[in-house]
Amino acid sequence: MQSWLRRKSIDQVTVHEEGRRLVPTLSWPHLIALGIGAIVGTGIYTLIGVGANLAGPGVLLSFAAAGLVCACAALAYAEMATMMPAAGSAYTYSYISLGETIAWVVGWSLILEYSLVVSTVAVGWSGYAVGFLHGLGIDLPTALTAGPHAGGIVNLPAVLITFVVAGLLMAGTKESATLNAMLVLIKIIALTVFVVIALPHFETAHMDPFMPFGFAKSMGADGVERGVMAAAAIIFFAFYGFDAISTAAEETKRPERDLAIGIVGSMVGCTLIYVLVALAAVGAMSYTVFGHSAEPLALILRELGSPGAAKVIGAAAVIALPTVLLAFLYGQSRIFFVMSRDGLLPRRLSTVNKRTGTPIATTLLTALLVAALAGVARLDEIAALANAGTLAAFTAVAVCLLVLRKREPQRERKFRTPLAWVVGPVAILGCLYLFWSLPSKTQLWFCAWNALGVLAYLAYGRRHSRLAAG
Repeated sequence: MQSWLRRKSIDQVTVHEEGRRLVPTLSWPHLIALGIGAIVGTGIYTLIGVGANLAGPGVLLSFAAAGLVCACAALAYAEMATMMPAAGSAYTYSYISLGETIAWVVGWSLILEYSLVVSTVAVGWSGYAVGFLHGLGIDLPTALTAGPHAGGIVNLPAVLITFVVAGLLMAGTKESATLNAMLVLIKIIALTVFVVIALPHFETAHMDPFMPFGFAKSMGADGVERGVMAAAAIIFFAFYGFDAISTAAEETKRPERDLAIGIVGSMVGCTLIYVLVALAAVGAMSYTVFGHSAEPLALILRELGSPGAAKVIGAAAVIALPTVLLAFLYGQSRIFFVMSRDGLLPRRLSTVNKRTGTPIATTLLTALLVAALAGVARLDEIAALANAGTLAAFTAVAVCLLVLRKREPQRERKFRTPLAWVVGPVAILGCLYLFWSLPSKTQLWFCAWNALGVLAYLAYGRRHSRLAAG
């Protein structure tokens, strides 16, 4: 039994072999931009329509519920990241706190989260790119801009943007982070334009009935599970992204200070942005109008008689949504990298290029995986499954917070989560409730994914682990 729960030493978390250590090049402005770039993306540009279709105007409560759970998880992440400034995020924290087997499950769930997030955002970016080109009089064939479920063959724009972003990451971490910061600014300006135009059109009539499908998840006559919490479980996707910051711990110059600033700062900034944008959207127009749109914000502006601003929103999404791709593709490649460095995946994946200081092999592997998914996948179904992986990781980090508070109460904590014995349980119970609120099919697929993961661990990871080798 002991071998199933073998743990890495927290004192050795920053000790790595030559050629397998990432280069610290990032500071707190890079981290905040990475966090906002990851969080503000498809969730607000596209999934606000999906959420409104499930909850009506009550989607405002959906954002609040998802935001509360994410805020608690973010505080737990901030403490863990500053205590253990190494790549790997929730996987690394679980390996040290809970043992190898649980760490594998968490890492396997993170692979699901990051891979599917990048695929989802690539599909969302493709929808905006096609819509933007259509506004310019350029119509691309459906066969090359949609997956088989939508009458096409392959979503080529989604595939291409994935490889473009992967190329940027392989060129160098600091270079890609600097470009990311500039694109994040464009994205915030575009959302500000939307709020300034849409908010004056706010009508209370659009908010009635406020919760047409109720609060808890329930099955509708059309076979779709709706309600405020059903929407929260989907648009939860709109809030997370700060966990990508924790994967950058090893590449941060002053992790003891900058990681907490990046994680908490990006969550506070994004929550404010989301509240304003969601309020402007559901107040300016009935959710029935934009609930099924692939580009809901641009649609609202066109309906309000501002086609020029709609083009600005579309252009900003085309230009700036790749910041989400960059952040999550970055995070996924680092998860692969650390699991490989620990021996749970093939060790040849964890080499760092001497010239760029980046793990090129894992970045390329990640790009191939997510491009294949993005070419044929459905946005709503992918988002829900990505949420399941994230909820598992968030739950694990909150458990790690409490376990280490009990096991090592005297260890120095550069950032201490306030009211840890309240914040931790709220994060855990909130994540479990959101998981229960996911579509039943999503829950089954998540269980199937992890069953496959356990088989992979038994077949390879358990025997090749560096801890097994002593």
